[in-house]
Amino acid sequence: MAWRHKNRWFRRWMLVMVFWLVPVMIVAVREIQDEMAYNRADLQRALTSWTFTDAERNAGAPLRCHGTPETARAAGCPAEVLAANAPHQQEAEREYQVRRATLASYLWHAFVGYWVVPALVLLGIGIVLGGVKRALRRPAPKPATAAEH
Repeated sequence: MAWRHKNRWFRRWMLVMVFWLVPVMIVAVREIQDEMAYNRADLQRALTSWTFTDAERNAGAPLRCHGTPETARAAGCPAEVLAANAPHQQEAEREYQVRRATLASYLWHAFVGYWVVPALVLLGIGIVLGGVKRALRRPAPKPATAAEH
């Protein structure tokens, strides 16, 4: 019977941590979805925006250069226009990768701060309370008498 209730606090701690993980993960997933939707839209807007010189505009380049670089190339966009806009589009791709890495770092720190740290604090409190309870449960040591020495 004694084994039946042994480590009961640890099982309760595990149950609380699993249930606390659910809202933390829901918030994390929603944050990822929202932020990545914004980042993808921003990337798409940057990849589909084109800048033209007056000569390119007069030559009709805006009619053929629209959409992503692949779409524009397929539509017959002049190579000069593609080359002129390539640095801006590459910068947009790099910015997208930086945003993804920043989001991953942010979410890792949030996970540690909102789940790992509270879990460890509660575990530490449980260990201390368990130790105190165990110390109070043991009988006091008997004082040694002079005859025993």
